[in-house]
Amino acid sequence: MDTEAPRGATTGVSLSLFVFSVFYGGMVCLAGILGNKQVALGPLAVEAGIFAFLLLVVVSSAVAELHGAKIAQRLVQFGFIPLIASILLSLLVLVIPAANDMQPERLDAFNMMLWATPRIWLGGIIAYGVSQTLNVLIFSKLKREGGRLLWLRGAIAGVLSQIVDTLIFITVSFYGVFPIGDLLLGQMLAKVVLSIVLVPPLIYLFVNLGRRLDRTSPFAH
Repeated sequence: MDTEAPRGATTGVSLSLFVFSVFYGGMVCLAGILGNKQVALGPLAVEAGIFAFLLLVVVSSAVAELHGAKIAQRLVQFGFIPLIASILLSLLVLVIPAANDMQPERLDAFNMMLWATPRIWLGGIIAYGVSQTLNVLIFSKLKREGGRLLWLRGAIAGVLSQIVDTLIFITVSFYGVFPIGDLLLGQMLAKVVLSIVLVPPLIYLFVNLGRRLDRTSPFAH
């Protein structure tokens, strides 16, 4: 059930929604860049982009908690704008010739980092849209009167959405290129563990931050 937006800006946009929307757009763009590095977390190996994606889960859940599911779903939909724009800008920069005095090793590293196959870009776009929409839907459907068990709702929604994200992205990007069974299993395990560990405390942090921002907003009544 949607909740009313906090009393706030006379312009119709609360300070928390404005700040979280800007932050969300930045994380959408950053996730793809961070995903170029694989990080080791003890026995788990996962692409570093998961940290930005988990922040997307947290922010969309916090917006759903503070402003309602419809606003959160709209945030997810608007997230396609910076995502697609960043891909198009990457393609533009990649096709523009490099300056003559640019060091070849820097150019090679840059091209390696930004270049991706159309399947990888398509997989990222589809996985983002489906998983983030699912996260908001599950998080909101689990809400009961009084908004209790915020940590549990966040963990369940985060885990399920990240499983779906992994299934879609890896299948669309790599199915038929090489066997994906082990990669799917490893990525799912890592993302489930990180979702359980990181999402619940971060949701409390962002929800409390959002309420504080709206209370201290210069536009507040």
